[in-house]
Amino acid sequence: MNPRHAGPDTDPTGSALALRPTAAFFDLDKTIIATSSVYAFGREFLNNGLITRQEALEISLTKASYMLSGHTSEQMDSTRDSLTQMVAGWSVDEVRRITTETMHNVVTPAIYAEARDLIKHHRHAGREVIIISASASILVEPIARELGVDTVVATELEVVDGKLTGTITRYLKGGAKAEAVEEFATSHGYDLARSYAYSDSATDIPMLEMVGHPVAVNPDRALRKHALVNGWEVRTFKNPVPLIQMPNAREVGIGAGVVAGVTALTAAGFWLTQRLLRDSKNQNSA
Repeated sequence: MNPRHAGPDTDPTGSALALRPTAAFFDLDKTIIATSSVYAFGREFLNNGLITRQEALEISLTKASYMLSGHTSEQMDSTRDSLTQMVAGWSVDEVRRITTETMHNVVTPAIYAEARDLIKHHRHAGREVIIISASASILVEPIARELGVDTVVATELEVVDGKLTGTITRYLKGGAKAEAVEEFATSHGYDLARSYAYSDSATDIPMLEMVGHPVAVNPDRALRKHALVNGWEVRTFKNPVPLIQMPNAREVGIGAGVVAGVTALTAAGFWLTQRLLRDSKNQNSA
């Protein structure tokens, strides 16, 4: 028996009831929330003048693609590079103000009820709940507070004189998440064989393999295949249905299938493009 996959009532040697503490590690995007924390606040950053309409368009289309089919490791890196360039020079205090003030309108409605219940279940069972995300900690922390989760391990951005520099000091993706889980297990004495981990993405397979109870939540195709081959639990969270948020606050559901998703993506691009062209034409004629 693999020590990491010992039974729930045994220690890694399979001999006696383990007394060491356990934990539940949760990915955030499309696992706890039915969207991406990176893109969720895009409209609010537009309204507060931090991004241009063109940047808002790019964010919306990238988010639509992500919601429809997820992102590969390479796409995640590309998005990371684009977003870090975008935020360079932003005031940390202003970002925190915007995310805190708009949290309940933007993100709270997108939190899966099933994820809330699971987090409560693990806390009542005495497990420490940890949100572990490739998104920037400055965006993850207000969501964690909403869920009553005290521990966040996320991508860290460099701050100089109260402003974001656009430099990443820690990028928590793929193998880096597994390393973070290992670090927590070592420093806190967690029994990983009796711990849990939840994610939607194949990029998190290294993290899921660290624990005795890996769970694929709304998994992408690669993760679903890996989970089925390895006998991992697969869960479907449906409440709420994933949403694509438009810059005009109109929301188009994409939970009705691939065809509806493609239609929403196309409509989003057409609407936003026409809006940008119209605004640009009006400014030129003014």
